[in-house]
Amino acid sequence: MKLAKAAFAATLVSASLIGGMSSLAAQDMSNPSRRPTLTITGEGRATAVPDMARFSTGVVSEGKTAREALDANSKAVAEMIAALKEAGLEPRDIATSGFSVQPQYAPPKKDSTEPPRVTGYQVQNTVSVRLRDLARLGDLLDKMVTSGANQIGGIAFEIADPSKLEDKARVAAVEDARHQAELIAQASGVRLVRVLTVTGNGGVRPMARAMAAPMMMKADSVPVEAGEAEIQASVTVSYEIEAR
Repeated sequence: MKLAKAAFAATLVSASLIGGMSSLAAQDMSNPSRRPTLTITGEGRATAVPDMARFSTGVVSEGKTAREALDANSKAVAEMIAALKEAGLEPRDIATSGFSVQPQYAPPKKDSTEPPRVTGYQVQNTVSVRLRDLARLGDLLDKMVTSGANQIGGIAFEIADPSKLEDKARVAAVEDARHQAELIAQASGVRLVRVLTVTGNGGVRPMARAMAAPMMMKADSVPVEAGEAEIQASVTVSYEIEAR
C-alpha cells in the first residue's frame, strides 16, 4: 500500500502601520528549515537650525535702446557684485545665474491692425549668492538693495555639513522599523529571531519646516527667520520570525 503525499501551503498574513508597511510571509511547510519573515519599512527624522543660506539677487534695467539698457544694467550689477565682495563673500559663492535682453512693446490700440511697436528694451542680470554666515543675511539683503539690486528672491536655508543629521535620521529609521516589528510580532503571536536584510530606500531627503529660529542680526537689517531644517530617511528591514 502506497502512502499518499500531502502538500501544505501556509497563508500570507499582512499588516500595516502608519509610517511604514509590513508583511508576514509564510514558510513552505514542505521545507521546515525555512522560517517565515516579517518585512517593515521604518521612517526616521532629524532636525537642526540651518547655518547657511542661498538666494538670488539681480538688476532689471530699461532703456530706449538695447545698448542703453545694457550699459545701465552692467554698471548696476558691477556695483552690486562689488558690494557682495566688500561684505566678505568669496568669488566661489557668487555666480551669474541668469541674463536676458527683451524688447518692450506698446499696448495695442483697440481694433488696431498695426503690428506691435517696440518702445524700448529691458535687460535682466541675476546672480546666485551663497552665504556661509547666516547671522549676516538680513544685513546683506539690505546692502544689496542699497547697492542697486531691484530683484531678490529664492531664499533657501541649508545646513553646511548635513552628514551628522543624516546619520541620526537613518538610526531613527532603523529604530522605527524595530519598534513596528515588535508590535506586529507581539500582536501576531510570533517572535523576532534575527535581522535578515536592511535596505536603505533612496538615501535621505531634506525637508523645509516652518518653525521660527531666533537669529542675531543688526536692528536695522532686513528681518529674517531661518526656520528649522529636517532630514528624512527610510529603511526596509526583514526579520526572520518563529511561532512562540
